[in-house]
Amino acid sequence: MKNTQLVKTIFINSDPDTVWQHLTDKDKLGEWFHPSANDLKANTDYQLLNDKGGKICWGRVTEYEVPKRLVYTFTHNHLKGVESIVVWELSSVHGGTKLVLTHSGFEAANTNTFDLLIDHDKGWDDHFSRLREKACTKP
Repeated sequence: MKNTQLVKTIFINSDPDTVWQHLTDKDKLGEWFHPSANDLKANTDYQLLNDKGGKICWGRVTEYEVPKRLVYTFTHNHLKGVESIVVWELSSVHGGTKLVLTHSGFEAANTNTFDLLIDHDKGWDDHFSRLREKACTKP
């Protein structure tokens, strides 16, 4: 399976600047995804942590266009060190934010790509439900 991408689109009842903060601020990341050791910034490494402070996901921010586009490498133990790519694209739409996630690179893990897609698809759904709640600024 070549060039497999997981693409998800959600709408958040908030402006792109607020949603951007939830994607890059270390404390806000912890509210919906995983706590981070530091804010995500251009050309920097990051680590997402479990509740005991141990590293569970890590990578490097490769693109950083506030508040429109964020790209970083992404790996964890199940990917066995293979770096996948996460792309976030934000756009203002009807007073809210359209957020598109594209997650690719699973086939490089040399394991069952479809199983990785299923696991990450479910994981992103779980995280997105919390992101909608935490980033929402309008009733």
